[in-house]
Amino acid sequence: MKIEIPEHKKLVYELLIPIRWGDMDALNHVNNATYFRYLEIARVDWMHSIAAMPTPTGQGPVIVNAFCNFYKQLAYPGEVLTKLYTSDPGRTTFETWVTMERADRPGVICAAGGATTIWIDFPQQKAVALPEWLRAVVS
Repeated sequence: MKIEIPEHKKLVYELLIPIRWGDMDALNHVNNATYFRYLEIARVDWMHSIAAMPTPTGQGPVIVNAFCNFYKQLAYPGEVLTKLYTSDPGRTTFETWVTMERADRPGVICAAGGATTIWIDFPQQKAVALPEWLRAVVS
């Protein structure tokens, strides 16, 4: 199954993640919970690359919703090519979307997921407006 990413999503990051033997389950494929780890790795690596990591005494991103759809099994050995897209910036939120494909089978999406991210002021424990520099990145 080939999944198309709608045009309004913006590709902002790609990352290769090695599939580890320990990612597998008793059925010899990557455990479904591990796909969420791959989503997290891609998202955190991207956020680090744009200097958007959370600061406990300041502001930063918090995930308020995450999902993953599974299309084809992944298995060891190999690498997962993750492609991270952003869309729909609101006043305090934006969406991230990630596709996962085997690096040796480009274009064949094995899973796709995403998350809603909200920008938080941590000392105040409340949502605040997305910084303009971040809005420019995710728009």
